[in-house]
Amino acid sequence: MDILFKQVRLKDGEELKDVAIKRGKIEAIEKELNVDAARVIEGNGKVLIPGLVESHIHLDKALIADRLPNKSGTLQEALSVTAQLKPTFSKEDIADRAERTLQMLIKHGTTHIRTHSEFDPSQGFTGFETVLELKEKYKGIVDIQVVAFPQEGILKAPGTEEMMYEAMDMGADVVGGIPYNDTPWDKHIDLVFEIAKKYDKPIDFHQDFKDGADGMTIEYVCEKTINEGYQGRVSVGHLTALGALRKDRLQSIIEKIAQAQISVMSLPATDLHLGGRHDEYNVRRALTPIRALRDGGVNMCIATNNIRNAFTPYGTGDVMLTAMLAIPAAHLGGADDLPTVLPMITTNPAKAMQVSGYGIEVGNNADVVLLDTQSVTNAVIDMPAKLFVVKSGKITVETKKSVELFF
Repeated sequence: MDILFKQVRLKDGEELKDVAIKRGKIEAIEKELNVDAARVIEGNGKVLIPGLVESHIHLDKALIADRLPNKSGTLQEALSVTAQLKPTFSKEDIADRAERTLQMLIKHGTTHIRTHSEFDPSQGFTGFETVLELKEKYKGIVDIQVVAFPQEGILKAPGTEEMMYEAMDMGADVVGGIPYNDTPWDKHIDLVFEIAKKYDKPIDFHQDFKDGADGMTIEYVCEKTINEGYQGRVSVGHLTALGALRKDRLQSIIEKIAQAQISVMSLPATDLHLGGRHDEYNVRRALTPIRALRDGGVNMCIATNNIRNAFTPYGTGDVMLTAMLAIPAAHLGGADDLPTVLPMITTNPAKAMQVSGYGIEVGNNADVVLLDTQSVTNAVIDMPAKLFVVKSGKITVETKKSVELFF
């Protein structure tokens, strides 16, 4: 064997297991394996999980918060600040920031990423091309899906429609969209589906990102998804407008989302930071209703969105920290709720991204993380160190920790 994890915890309440890895795959999982291995890692009851999945991030816009701050903390100023900065981004600048961000993610146990990479007629494909290059450079260390993302809209920015097709020809993995920042929004959604069907690619929308429930388009996306036979291949990020709905109206929409098999990525770091800025009292949490969506059968994911820019002026690249933030913000700390959080940064986003061979089962890809905790249930709230990160059967990260107590 290449790697043998001895006596690790895969599930609470079950006996510890040995997990053997060979040629990039999980070769065996048994109570005890008496086999030779190039590297033996003593688990001592610590938790082994599948690699963390960052399902919604913007690598090309990371690490720019110190250049021009968003002083009001509003979405409007975030968009304005970023629009002012984008013309100053060189390829070298984007490559440096995106790569530093990638390394932050990898260090914290991320083995799969979906990044939205934007372009428009004014800035061209500078950032998009850079991210595609990083995808190739980091192959075998982290799997990256690149979303062709028209941040400035498609129809209202002449030339962007042609660029969408060009981006797909260049190697984009996913067709992105942002209906709330384009007009007419229904034509925007129709065009995204048209492109996706042409290239047989999944779809990922920035969806209904606002505090109020006016002008929502999620129901149209649901209908379009079903009519086009795209169930299970559409994801939406933010969807904060749902938080402003009464229960009966909300339930009706949740049923449609579940029927369309649309995955929802909640982005709590960004949405809590930007949301409710105009509320003078009883300030909204401005999150999509994670618990209600989960209970309604929707595939719920938690993701980072931005790291240290005008949209989110903090972040370390640790999606587990983002999940921890969601626990109190979305009331996910109850005894029945807590076990559902870890899947929102592992198996659920892997399903949304249609990652094949994911999970700790014999024959699957050896993408795993050994955590410095002995409880799967408490894996997020313990905020444990990622002692070992294994990607495609190779150790990519090893964390050495030393704590001395003098009492």
